[in-house]
Amino acid sequence: MSSVTTAPRRARISARTLRSDRWWFAPLITVVGLALWLTYATVRVFMQKWYWVGDHHYLTPFYSPCISKGCVPDAAEFGRFLPDEWFLPFAALTLPFLLLFRLTCYYYRKAYYRAFWLSPPACAVAEPHSSYTGETRFPLVFQNIHRYFFYAAVLISLINTYDAVRAFRSGDGFGFGLGNVVLVVNVILLWAYTASCHSCRHITGGRLKHFSRHPVRYRVWTWVSSLNARHMELAWITLGSLAATDFYVMAVSAGWIHDLRFIN
Repeated sequence: MSSVTTAPRRARISARTLRSDRWWFAPLITVVGLALWLTYATVRVFMQKWYWVGDHHYLTPFYSPCISKGCVPDAAEFGRFLPDEWFLPFAALTLPFLLLFRLTCYYYRKAYYRAFWLSPPACAVAEPHSSYTGETRFPLVFQNIHRYFFYAAVLISLINTYDAVRAFRSGDGFGFGLGNVVLVVNVILLWAYTASCHSCRHITGGRLKHFSRHPVRYRVWTWVSSLNARHMELAWITLGSLAATDFYVMAVSAGWIHDLRFIN
């Protein structure tokens, strides 16, 4: 007698999904959040004003490093060599790398694949595309160079750190105000997001076969792994901190508010 059994075929379901919960809410919130942030950031980087507070050396991260010939000389710590054109952001050298670092980030891929491309919009919900090639074809094949944008993000984070530290020198001496707190908190959050990157986790210990032979790298890998568990949370928090930092510098620069000074 034959011992072969046949499993029943998968049911053919015409409905896109059988889920009855609000599965569409999460991708909708993602679309709204990212669209609002991109709109604000785009407007700000092309405004070319209200980015610098000379009295306290506050420079918004959206304009750092300020390397355009249109930059205020005191704000251009690294020189002014880009032409001053309305279509060219003052920080045009670094902004593309930051954008590509975020676009190729593992979390952001999931976010905009689901929210904007509906590929798929949620678990157990069919996507509208008839075929799937993953990230093996142009242009998505370039998602695989995310780790190189990570190196660029580290360098830019160092520049942002320099800006935050430099802002403590107000006039001829030490100065400390609310703007310093805003800049430092933003830098700390940016470092946390950058360190929580999957590429950073792989670099610190992803190729190790024997953790016992590399105790220092193992400790670093463990610390990065704990941050990596909060990568999505940090991705959104840093979008908020960047916008808040920029808005604070803009408000002080435009004269809408005065910086609260604690020292000098």
